[in-house]
Amino acid sequence: MSKARIAVIGAGLMGHGIAQVFALAGHDVTIYDSFAASLDSAKARILTNLKDLGDDRSAVERVTPVADLAQAVRDADYVVEAVLEDLALKQKLFAEIEKHVRADTILASNTSVIPITSIMQGLERRERALGTHWWNPPFLVPLVEVIETQWTSPQAVDFTMKLHAAAGKKPAHVKKDVPGFIGNRLQHALWREAVALVEHGICDAETVDNVIKAAFGRRLAVLGPLENADMVGTDLTLAIHKTVLPDIDSRPGPSPYLEKLVRDGKLGFKSGEGFRKWSPQQQSELRSKVLQHLKNARAQDS
Repeated sequence: MSKARIAVIGAGLMGHGIAQVFALAGHDVTIYDSFAASLDSAKARILTNLKDLGDDRSAVERVTPVADLAQAVRDADYVVEAVLEDLALKQKLFAEIEKHVRADTILASNTSVIPITSIMQGLERRERALGTHWWNPPFLVPLVEVIETQWTSPQAVDFTMKLHAAAGKKPAHVKKDVPGFIGNRLQHALWREAVALVEHGICDAETVDNVIKAAFGRRLAVLGPLENADMVGTDLTLAIHKTVLPDIDSRPGPSPYLEKLVRDGKLGFKSGEGFRKWSPQQQSELRSKVLQHLKNARAQDS
């Protein structure tokens, strides 16, 4: 893909990482944030990441922080918003952005669960709007879900898929705008049953995590669930489902066990206890372990 002019709205955890990926791919990037502290530190954080990963440090020079929203998006070919998960805020931002961009500029919202249809419904040119769900951290996790709405043009989807693929990402086309898209629907289906196993006294939280990590979790990176089903046979998969699925948690709402944890102030790392107790050292060790695992996976992909 030829060089594009990218505007990233939001310089926080996701925004600066997205800007980093596009800059490293050779694109010129403007980055905007209403919070001066976030904007002022964006390039320093990107440079730290580039050094840590052994990537081309000169990529940071293609990132230009801009304190004015209109100026940041005016010349952009592609705008991606990466602010807080707040529907009203996103709607307000895109209404303002649309005033200052060209008619053919593609507009994308980075969100993990908010329906893209809800975010983009007020735009005048909804055919150029879509969603992109990047996973954290953006510069280590390859997947980007590209979500179209009933209004999105095939051209906007095609451009966005090619843009991300050329930047080294693995874009996944989500053809219908459903809550949670693909990744989070799959992830939280697993989480729902994990919580239910603990809630019903079948095992404790640590055991749930150990079973996943020591069994099918080891092969998930190379063997997806439907590949696995084909490998063992759809007939065997059907037989298993007839026995197991009726007993798997299927409540439409959150687990009462999870709701009680939140009511009791057991918020996980935030409070030092959630499903399990976490000391500051344990938290730090787990974060470091996850980060190193993602770095190793990125190196193997190269």
